[in-house]
Amino acid sequence: MCGITGFCNFNIDYTQSKDYWENILINMRKSISRRGNDETGEYLETNIGFGHTRLSIRDLKNGRQPIIKDIEKNKYAIVYNGEIYNTDELKDDLIKKGYTFSTTTDTEVILLLYIEYGEDCVNMLNGIFAFGIWDGRKRKLLLFRDRSGIKPLFYTIRDDVLVFGSEIKALFCFPKIKPEIDLNSFREIIGIGPARTEGNGVFKNIKEIRPGHFGVFSQNGFNEFEYWALTSKSHTENYKETVEHTAFLLKDAVEKQMVSDVPVCTFLSGGVDSSIVTALAANFLKSRRKILNTFSFDFEKNNVYFKSNSFQPEQDRPYVDKMLQHYDVNHTYLMCDETDLAELLFNAVDAKDLPGMADIDASLLYFCKLVKKHNKVALTGECADEIFGGYPWFHKKEAFESKTFPWSMDLDARTFLFNEDFIKKLELRDYIDARYNESIKKVPVFDEDSAEEKRRREISFLNQKWFMTTLLDRMDRTSMYSGLEARVPFADHRIIEYIWNVPWEFKCGNRGIVKGLLRDACEGLLPNELLWRKKSPYPKTYNPEYEIILKTKIKEILDDNNSPILPLLNKAKVLEFIEQPSNYGKPFFGQLMAGPQTLAYIIQINYWLTKHSF
Repeated sequence: MCGITGFCNFNIDYTQSKDYWENILINMRKSISRRGNDETGEYLETNIGFGHTRLSIRDLKNGRQPIIKDIEKNKYAIVYNGEIYNTDELKDDLIKKGYTFSTTTDTEVILLLYIEYGEDCVNMLNGIFAFGIWDGRKRKLLLFRDRSGIKPLFYTIRDDVLVFGSEIKALFCFPKIKPEIDLNSFREIIGIGPARTEGNGVFKNIKEIRPGHFGVFSQNGFNEFEYWALTSKSHTENYKETVEHTAFLLKDAVEKQMVSDVPVCTFLSGGVDSSIVTALAANFLKSRRKILNTFSFDFEKNNVYFKSNSFQPEQDRPYVDKMLQHYDVNHTYLMCDETDLAELLFNAVDAKDLPGMADIDASLLYFCKLVKKHNKVALTGECADEIFGGYPWFHKKEAFESKTFPWSMDLDARTFLFNEDFIKKLELRDYIDARYNESIKKVPVFDEDSAEEKRRREISFLNQKWFMTTLLDRMDRTSMYSGLEARVPFADHRIIEYIWNVPWEFKCGNRGIVKGLLRDACEGLLPNELLWRKKSPYPKTYNPEYEIILKTKIKEILDDNNSPILPLLNKAKVLEFIEQPSNYGKPFFGQLMAGPQTLAYIIQINYWLTKHSF
């Protein structure tokens, strides 16, 4: 994993002021050096500049980027962030075609694939990626992003120059590009957040290459093209065959993602999804006489203060312990206290360049920092719920019948602390409805679907295009902030494509239980009491001391006349809210963003506005 940056302008010869432009490239890649700083590199030619900061995972000695190829007097260059899991097969194909390699990196494979196959090369890749390629023969810049948007790639175009980077902060290091916050920024933050509209960078004029897309910048301008999309079709396998097919895809995805020149670990929460990934990874390493490192996360005194609710019915620690009885792994329990959690709310905004999932981001930021002391690469259980239908809103009648995003149905829960005039000005209902309807129109239609199955597809589509990308965004920023590479086996595009067309009654399995297909596919892999446990999401703190810290910070914001968020808030309602006991069972977003997270989100927004001189 790495950080990539660059710029392109067909009206400027950057080599005429080489030192000046190279210094800009250096500043851009320094701004995202937390993504990996094992090696750095710049490339500057007439119309193009590339910068790269590297986290060494493959070919530790010879993997420096940018990689440049000179073929028939035409120069091709690449900067790349990601991992390609079918590198060996792709490399074999290129060798047969006469290509030779100077490294063992997947970066070089991608560049030569492009030289051989052009833009179609992206369809051959199984992995997570964001990369830029300069085609000196055709004089164009191409920006590619993986199918599910696991790796970020932001850009902006101003005065005929395209500037891009792995994170938004890199763009602000380029001359004349400054952070601007407008009404649409607030519509995203307050109406949609912590999710984002696909392709929307929240700041004015900041965009992101959409998942499954690539962009082409040439003298004719900029165009973005879709290379991958879900396709609806008939599922022809019976249930037994579907279980076997699913089991094969899961095992193959995990084993492919174990490829690395440094040791790979897993996050082991005690939930079904991370336990499946851990079991498959542990078995893979055991066959090679190696032991897997695993890590679980929780909060100080949660054993004392935990409050069971419909979203989080029980604690995870007992199930972690059950896994450790079944698998020989090197496990570490990681704990976070309420003071660190509150302070890291600000670092979480720094990492994302935007307000995020409040202490849910902050805690993962903290845990990733600790994991990085042991490993550079981690496999996670993200995305299984979106793909296999694990969330409550897949099953609840009100969510099924709603005409809005099912994880965020109550607009009042998002807006009640804000000034009424400000909220009216934003026209949030219209904005949210427009985004929702745009998404619904993109759901791939299958004529044989019943009305109920059609709605199931819509909910699945919304989850994968909105909720899943939010969690992937969170995972990338919180892990890469400490130079930790997080891989997501469940997001293998083969799994996504296959499970998309599996009928709903199969997804619930023979027992009619949530994610029954996934559980049946992993029968015998996990202890039964874990395999069939009720879903419990990522942990959060229930320690009342955390709320006390948050309320103190909120009062400091309210007492400071220079607080940029102050004119946007209804001060009386905020004061009333912090005097009431928190409700953990009514989140305003997903399953975790409840009472304390509402306060933490306000704190993050205020910091974000302060940081960007609103």
